[in-house]
This record gives sequence, structure tokens and C-alpha cells, in this order.
Amino acid sequence: MKRLIFIAVLAFLAFSNLSFAQGCMEPSGDDGVQLFGYIQPQADFQFLGETASGKSLNTNNFYFNRARIGVMGSVPYDFSYYVLTEFSPTINADTRGAAILDAFITYNRFGPYAKISFGQFKTPFGLEQITACHKLNTINRSEVVNNLSGPIRDFGVMISGGTDTLSLFGSKTKNLFGYSFAVVNGTGRNFKDNNAKKDMIGRLTFHPFEFITVGASYRFGAHPSGAGLEEDDTRERLGFDVELKYKNFLVQGEYTKGSDVGSYTTGGGCGGDVELHQGSVDRNGYFVQGMYMTPWRVQPVIKYEFYEPNAAAETLGDQQTIITYGINYFFNEWTRLQVNYLYKAEENGNVEVPNDALLFQLQVVF
Repeated sequence: MKRLIFIAVLAFLAFSNLSFAQGCMEPSGDDGVQLFGYIQPQADFQFLGETASGKSLNTNNFYFNRARIGVMGSVPYDFSYYVLTEFSPTINADTRGAAILDAFITYNRFGPYAKISFGQFKTPFGLEQITACHKLNTINRSEVVNNLSGPIRDFGVMISGGTDTLSLFGSKTKNLFGYSFAVVNGTGRNFKDNNAKKDMIGRLTFHPFEFITVGASYRFGAHPSGAGLEEDDTRERLGFDVELKYKNFLVQGEYTKGSDVGSYTTGGGCGGDVELHQGSVDRNGYFVQGMYMTPWRVQPVIKYEFYEPNAAAETLGDQQTIITYGINYFFNEWTRLQVNYLYKAEENGNVEVPNDALLFQLQVVF
């Protein structure tokens, strides 16, 4: 019986659909400071082929993917706070010091139907982006999420909530409808706004039955022209996602399309480097992943993702396809080992580029 309870806890931890801040952590009703965090030491092996002379180009590294510590708590009456700091030198490569990820105050008087947060938080776009980093089913987020869903964090104000246990249209599911709407600077974490305009981000979810949740997200913003023109550059995103749960099975899928006018960025997912490019571009992509929690604390995962970085290109040379074969092993509810093999294919009709990777990550949550 204890074994079954433990497996159920693991399944809940792995399958939770998370939508706030780091995705799952909210302060308890008790006053006072609560300390939390997690560390993710990681090893990667990149298979990059050989030079013309036969010298291996393969690389391998040991490093911290993430090392995060935070505090949260409740303040009488109706207020809570949440602060999360990143200590990983891999993510904070420029400063080699700590950097704030989340830091916001929430007014909870009307929760769970409406909560208002002010500060720096994870922007409410898409399914995989709002999933807590320590609850991702694969070590890396998808390429389309890293390149189109961000900036992953920003400063502004957000209102979020759901129908909770209200019975609407005869439905008995909790949170038949959920929503989040944010107004943010649009410049990313720890940066002031660079113009007088704000980015608008909205997300709606529909949960008609226990086994399915459907989501839709939209984002629009304007920022100063990268070419020095008077007219602002613009950024628009539209996304749809679905999650299916049945017993210990979980299937998730997400599609995102983006249109950038004047300039666009690449990268930036979860603390990565952001590169600015001149010109307009339309991009899109998707991922589908499935997994099953076995009675032996082992969770096999397979993920297929596709990213089109330039939908107007006449050739297929820039399309990216990645298949991730993964195994998650839960030592207990705080400790997890992830092993991922990434098979990367380029749809250009030419000789395949050697760029596969093998990743190992050990995680402890406290």
C-alpha cells in the first residue's frame, strides 16, 4: 500500500499542469518565511563529428544547469510574496553572480477567482514555458518555446485565476475555465522598459473533463526599431496547447507561431543568451511528448519537436527536428535523475549534420 501511495505522489508531481511563478509553489496559510529551492548538476556529451583530418570535434562538460534558492510567505492580510534567485554561473555567465528571477507581491483577497501580482514573474504564455523548471519532463525545453514564447520572465502586473469548484454548464471538474492576463515591459528579466509601450499577454484554459485541458495564449508588443527608424518594431505570438491524462499516462502537445516586424530575437529560453537580428520574419513550431509512470519509479519519455525559424524561406535547410528519448528515475519525491538522448535532424536533403547529444541531470528539491 505504501508503495502505491508513493507511486501516486510521483505521478502527481510529474504530471501537474502548473501555471504560476515557478509553476507549483505557493506559500501556505501560515505567516513567516518559507525557504525553498533546487539544484541541477548536469553532464552533457555533444557528438559533433570529425574534422577533415579525422580529429574528433566531440565535447563533454560538467556544470550546473540551474541552482536556485527562494523565499515565499504570506503577510496579514490577503498578501503573499515570492522571491527566487539564480546562482548558476552557467545561466549568469555575464555576471558570474546571483540574479533575481522572480520577485513579486500578490493580492489574494479574491482568490482563487482572481489574484493580482505585481513585480517580476514568469509570463503566462504556453504550456511548457509556465511549467516549473524542476518539473519539466525533459531536461531541455523545446526549441519553439525557447525562441518564440519569451521573454520567459518580465516585470509588470498580472491578474490570474479560475472557476475553482464552481459548477458551470453541469461540469464537475475543478477550474473548468482558467485565465491569466499580464501587462509587462517586454524587455525581459531585470531590464527597464525601453519605450512607453507595454507587451500584452493573455492565456485561457478549458478543462471540460478530468482527462483533458486545452489552452490558448496570445502576446503582442512594440519596441524601439533596431534600425533606428521612428516606427516601432512589433512582436506577435499565438499558441495552442493540449494535455491528456489517463491514469499514469500523460500526453502534451503545443503549437506556437510568431510574426516579427522590423527585428527579431533568437534564443533566450530559461536564461539563455538573446541575439537581436534585423529584418522581419514569420516563425512557427510545435512539440508532442508522451510518457508513462511505471510502478518502479521509472518514467520513459519520448518527445518530437519541430521548429521553422523562417517560414518564408524557399529552402528547407533551416528547419529543425529533434527527437528526445528520455528516462526519468525518481529516487524519492525530492530527488530525480534524468537521462536524455537528443537525435537532431536537418530537413535540407543534404548529408546530416553531426549534432546529437546525450544529457544527464541529477536534481534535488528542498
